[in-house]
Amino acid sequence: MNAEAADALAAVKDADRKHVFHSWSAQELIDPLAVAGAEGSYFWDYEGNRFLDFSSALVYTNIGYQHPKVAAAIAEQSARLCTVAPGFAVDVRSEAARLIAERTPGDLDKIFFTNAGAEAVENAVRMARLHTGRPKVMSAYRSYHGATSTAINLTGDARRFGNDTATAGVVHFWGPFLYRSPFHATTEAEECGRALRHLEDTIVFEGPQSIAAIILETVGGAPGVLVPPAGYLAGVRALCDRYGIVFILDEVMVGFGRTGTWFAADHWDVTPDLICFAKGITSGYVPLGGVAISAAIAETFARRPYPGGLTYSGHVLACAAAVATINTMEEEDIVGQSARTGAELLGPGLREIAARHPSVGEVRGLGTFWALELVRDADTREPLVPYNASGADNAPMAAFGAALKKGGLWPLLAGNRMHVAPPCNVSTEDVAKGLAVLDEALSVADAHMA
Repeated sequence: MNAEAADALAAVKDADRKHVFHSWSAQELIDPLAVAGAEGSYFWDYEGNRFLDFSSALVYTNIGYQHPKVAAAIAEQSARLCTVAPGFAVDVRSEAARLIAERTPGDLDKIFFTNAGAEAVENAVRMARLHTGRPKVMSAYRSYHGATSTAINLTGDARRFGNDTATAGVVHFWGPFLYRSPFHATTEAEECGRALRHLEDTIVFEGPQSIAAIILETVGGAPGVLVPPAGYLAGVRALCDRYGIVFILDEVMVGFGRTGTWFAADHWDVTPDLICFAKGITSGYVPLGGVAISAAIAETFARRPYPGGLTYSGHVLACAAAVATINTMEEEDIVGQSARTGAELLGPGLREIAARHPSVGEVRGLGTFWALELVRDADTREPLVPYNASGADNAPMAAFGAALKKGGLWPLLAGNRMHVAPPCNVSTEDVAKGLAVLDEALSVADAHMA
């Protein structure tokens, strides 16, 4: 590292330590990597270390870093019009909404723009409560919906614990997950049927007349890429129709090509009443989220003001990034590439690796969205680290993560899982390179088995 790079690194680290308050962290116990640049599927630090990003940042750089078409569109928009209040009609906002609506299932043709995914969830829940006049919202354990007030209470993983006020009108239930079935199922069909019966029982005992919405991640992201069994989402749709409940799908992480379709709901031909989106809509280049709204719910607010809004709703720079991202994905067939990468490279490659490593209990995923479930014992399925592990309890996963980074692969680790989520347009060569590093690093996980 030359003197100029060393000085730049020192300045960045010093300012970060003094002034940046990091999320989900004890501030004095972290030492963030200082990133100097990024392009495509890679980013690098000031010392020249390059990392193949198998996390897509936080699962949002769907078209990779610094795609020239999107960067140029943001620059062009900034030269023409940087911002305008959300109450005006403006070409780029209208175009972004049109392009999104064309890709949503069914009649979800109205788009309410937010700044991020958590705000999308907050507003979808608000719409559902106002539409139905009911207070409760049901969400699954093993879920993540964001860190704002209602969204974090809806969340079903351990990040809820430090924020849960038990006053948000949230009811949790168990969704299907055959590998760790809460229903003692032995087949996908059993898991699906028993999960739906459990959900209906919960609805009945909570009182259907009190339930505004059921919100689900179409494919559970943070809890471990939980792909629902065939028939489950259709079954939830039917229960919502039976009891007059709004069905919300949270596609913040899985929308816009991540699972090999524009929206993950397309895999199961299910149309919810509301879809929450963010992340991949702009590949994270400028923050943007939103809610796609069905005709019936939009009609509720046709002559009744919707009591919600955001200063930067439909920010024009973000909308320009969204238009360019969607058009680029269409022009370059990035959604199709994501599907092919999953079916031809990641799926077969990860299963082949798993066969060589006893610490891999299960491989699951779609498109460019996969997870390895790591275990201490393949027979008992005991997780490699305990639930919500920290400190010494998390040592096996920390050692595994360190081995991946040493090999030049930046991972996304959560609990006892590694999530494999490279950009949707990752190259064949980079998939092979990443899988080779993963294969070698798994020997570290194997060494920690019971």
